[in-house]
Amino acid sequence: MERRIRAAAPDVVWVGLGTPKQERWMYDHLERLGVPVMAGVGAAFDFIAGTVRQAPVWMQENGVEWLFRLTQEPRRLWRRYLVLGSRFACEVLLELLGDKKSG
Repeated sequence: MERRIRAAAPDVVWVGLGTPKQERWMYDHLERLGVPVMAGVGAAFDFIAGTVRQAPVWMQENGVEWLFRLTQEPRRLWRRYLVLGSRFACEVLLELLGDKKSG
């Protein structure tokens, strides 16, 4: 696949593997592919293809699309949203409060 991407010489490579797999893939392949831009699009391709339902507009507009996705795929997403998301929110809050040492 790397050879085909290099041969095509794209300006942008869209990666839809889901988090964190797509971020790891882009990091591992960035230098080998030599493309100017790689963009992780998560489930966007699935939404466009109609293979995954998107949250109602009111949920999207109010920042709770994650809750809809969690109800659709709880086994796959519970840890990402509830454990890792909570940890991230706590880290951000501590940083904002100045309790974290910058380093």
